[in-house]
Amino acid sequence: MQLAGDNVFGPPRDRDEALRVLRAAIDAGINHIDTAQYYGPGVVNELIREALYPYPSDLAIVSKVAARRDAAGAVLAYDEPDQLRAGIEENLAALGLETLAAVNLRAMDGTRPGKRFDAQLAALVKARDDGLIDGIGLSNISIEHLRRAVDQTEIVCVQNLFNLADQRSFDLLEECIPRGIAFVPFFPLGWPRGARNAILTSSVLADLGRLLGATPAQLALAWLLDLSPNVLLIPGTRTRRHLIENIRSGRVRIDDTVRAEMGRQFPRVQSG
Repeated sequence: MQLAGDNVFGPPRDRDEALRVLRAAIDAGINHIDTAQYYGPGVVNELIREALYPYPSDLAIVSKVAARRDAAGAVLAYDEPDQLRAGIEENLAALGLETLAAVNLRAMDGTRPGKRFDAQLAALVKARDDGLIDGIGLSNISIEHLRRAVDQTEIVCVQNLFNLADQRSFDLLEECIPRGIAFVPFFPLGWPRGARNAILTSSVLADLGRLLGATPAQLALAWLLDLSPNVLLIPGTRTRRHLIENIRSGRVRIDDTVRAEMGRQFPRVQSG
């Protein structure tokens, strides 16, 4: 989402660099890209296609549906069953694909896990049965959404807000682990343009990072990877410099002492 303009709307500040970021990611071995047609809208999917088509055979492009942008950039619900189908088809057309590796059903704020949710889920099941998507994911959900969904169909991934400073979805992560469901934290470093980002400005992370030869961002991403093998990272980036920094977080090894210190500074908060 950082490849679009400010507030994920309009063209990027530097289109050529955005294309270079995508190509550099693939060259570095990245094979999972998270996107959405409403990023831009349409801007990011067009960049992905221009930069990477024809796509590597092992590249998993994952999108999400249930929202759209108006002319002013506001995010609006687009989550009726027929709109979800249209959203999938719009992604496929923009990306030049016949099938998406997975599509996340994004629960709009306030959506409850009831009959309406069941109808939305059924629309994605139909899209999977029709060969438009390989897997169904869920985003911005509660643990009740997940439990209701897995009673109806296979869920391959869950994408929720989760990072060191905001661990309210920890119970959801733990629910995914025994089910073999990938957990994909969005905003893994906090809101990227917040006035005071608790992670990136943490003196504790800076001190620990110096001991490990890592930046606070790399340490925070390494902490997420350390939680469980089913965690997949999607840290957004606008530049190749940040891309390299993010990728190198995979080299950071957290021991018990560092893990405990990070836990003291960023204690787990249970949801609800």
